[in-house]
Amino acid sequence: MTLRKAARLILVGAPGVGKGTQTERMLKRFPQLSSISSGDLLRDNVRNRTPLGIQAEHLMSTGALVPDSMILRLIRNALTTRGWLMPKEGAQAFTVNSVAADFVSSGQDNFVTMPPVADTEYAYSEDPDASFILDGFPRNAAQAAQLAALLPINMVIHIHTPPSIIIDRICNRWTHGPSGRVYNTTFNAPKVDGKDDITGEPLTQRNDDKPEVWKARLKSFEEQSLPLLEHYDKQGILWKVEGNSSDEITPKLFTEFQRRFGA
Repeated sequence: MTLRKAARLILVGAPGVGKGTQTERMLKRFPQLSSISSGDLLRDNVRNRTPLGIQAEHLMSTGALVPDSMILRLIRNALTTRGWLMPKEGAQAFTVNSVAADFVSSGQDNFVTMPPVADTEYAYSEDPDASFILDGFPRNAAQAAQLAALLPINMVIHIHTPPSIIIDRICNRWTHGPSGRVYNTTFNAPKVDGKDDITGEPLTQRNDDKPEVWKARLKSFEEQSLPLLEHYDKQGILWKVEGNSSDEITPKLFTEFQRRFGA
């Protein structure tokens, strides 16, 4: 499946809704898509001892949160490294109430000019190969506004599965730690209750899979995501897909994405 223009996506959904599954399937179905994970970028920079990574590691070692500005710099660096974002000296800045405020030509093929970020204007690629799914950022409306100053997201996918179904799915999930084998007592139960099929060793449940922990995570998600979804809904780029399983959601997602971005 080929694309006719760059897709810049964000997937939003409750913990356990299957965002990772949908991302993997999208990347396989549409090879021009890439995944950019803020968490992976942070870990890579810490591991490679980059200046940003050293700063981030110091903050985390003191128990402090990595600031939004640092995450944005990681994303900006990843995009510029790929050639999908580039600083443009002397480019025309956006003007308030201008009809052209959404897209300003930079004079280069497949590039448009963005408003200043830290006194620098950026041009972003509209080449289909510059398509990506951004994971882990933004998580709230304030972060979304900061990201928009770097480049515009052009589709936000809200994946919704009833909480009762999600909690049944994840709270019945048990794992064999050494191998990573996952069981579900509802539809993929081990042959012997609480034991791994291959080794007979005991299965464990992740803390995140315990009902009380998941409910707390869901409450936090709902509090943060509602303003975020409203932010993107006002921009006309929010699309909601509903289903009780990933297999039910995937074909709907493929169809809508193909309609918007397919060649």
